[in-house]
Amino acid sequence: LNLSNPDFNIQQVQKQEQLTGIGRIKPELYKQRSVDTDDGRRSNSKACGKLNFILKYDCDLEQLIVKIHKAINLPAKDFSGTSDPYVKIYLLPDRKTKHQTKVHRKTLNPVFDEVFLFTVPYNDLNARKLHFSVYDFDRFSRHDLIGQVIVDNFLDLADFPRECNIWKDIEYVTNDNVDLGDLMFSLCYLPTAGRLTITIIKARNLKAMDITGASDPYVKVSLMCEGRRLKKRKTSTKRNTLNPVYNEAIVFDVPPENIDQINLSIAVMDYDRVGHNEVIGVCQVGNDAESLGRDHWNEMLSYPRKPIAHWHPLAEVRLLFLSGSNPSEKELLCL
Repeated sequence: LNLSNPDFNIQQVQKQEQLTGIGRIKPELYKQRSVDTDDGRRSNSKACGKLNFILKYDCDLEQLIVKIHKAINLPAKDFSGTSDPYVKIYLLPDRKTKHQTKVHRKTLNPVFDEVFLFTVPYNDLNARKLHFSVYDFDRFSRHDLIGQVIVDNFLDLADFPRECNIWKDIEYVTNDNVDLGDLMFSLCYLPTAGRLTITIIKARNLKAMDITGASDPYVKVSLMCEGRRLKKRKTSTKRNTLNPVYNEAIVFDVPPENIDQINLSIAVMDYDRVGHNEVIGVCQVGNDAESLGRDHWNEMLSYPRKPIAHWHPLAEVRLLFLSGSNPSEKELLCL
């Protein structure tokens, strides 16, 4: 059967199956039974386990209290047949306030027993949604999203605002990207002195790189010209944090006649005392950068001698290697 044939249609498949179906193994007979919905129809949703948590509202402190108790029957994401799960929580639509549990190693039934607080007026609860994202921790790549749980209509929950013990199915999702975090820095150019200053201010909500649920981040800045790195500088390392504050200035000498030819590649790194330092995420500013990176650069050029600060979302890195360099060092040459 030629699947690339433009005349291919479902009738051909059905006819072919009728002719050759005797004696064939039918894989569908060996699949696990799907979950029935309430009205008896088959559900295509993928089982991702269940999450157990407790909600309570403190009217005096105006705080939503969330205790994540445990998860059960999580899918295995690792080759060993287990996962390293943790849970990230937002009270949407606010994504600036994020809480995260510790990572539990090699288990499909983790017990978290962690309590988190969200300050929110009671009258605002109707417009808020509690968003749980369950992840599998991966030290060397993006963390795998296992699934999510969303809770809204708090006032309709039985016993709310008193303590509510809730079990929810973890829903399978495919379109959620793992947040790598954001970096704030300012740019300032002095044409008369030919001096370009980038001040690394702070970062927020960085991806956890350590099993403790934190990272040891520092920022590496590379002065690039036509894909070649001319110079590099880096900040100090901040220990055990996902929201580091730096306020450190890095200065490059760039003559006015060359300012249009250079870009800055900024990489947020996780320091590792034993192994190799890992890239958490990157961003770029300059004429060759995209969207915000180019706009920030042009704003700097439009207002010389004035520091211009913006938040930049971190993206995944694309790596090249210096000729003759050790690939394990992962020299960052372009984004």
